Amino acid sequence: MEITSSIIHGTVPVTILHLDGRLDGSNYQDLIDMAKKQYESGVRDLLLDLGKLTFISSAGISALHRAALTFKGKQAADMEEGWAAFRAMERDREAGKQQHVKLLNPSQEVRRVLETVGFGAFFEIHDNLQQAIASFQ
Repeated sequence: MEITSSIIHGTVPVTILHLDGRLDGSNYQDLIDMAKKQYESGVRDLLLDLGKLTFISSAGISALHRAALTFKGKQAADMEEGWAAFRAMERDREAGKQQHVKLLNPSQEVRRVLETVGFGAFFEIHDNLQQAIASFQ
């Protein structure tokens, strides 16, 4: 998977991470590391562009969750904890949608996975870049 970034200035500056390829166990840590790097550099609003993401595994789902926790200023459970990470996602999902990490343009296959794990209740999912940018306040 390749990750590139860009910044768009709406009401607030929004950093976009563009994911291209497969997000799985071989590269999920790259997304987590990139999200942490962005947060540590002062970024507070993150849009994950999934338009070119062709596949997402359970490790990829966990990476999205950990990125969201990073932007909430929380430490996430270590991926090695396996199912405990998914139970943590369930608790976090019940707290409502993320305000500072949102998803853009997932393919039908990726959207199906996101909906299966209940991420529609955890993340705002946008199909339009301008609407996504405008949703950050």
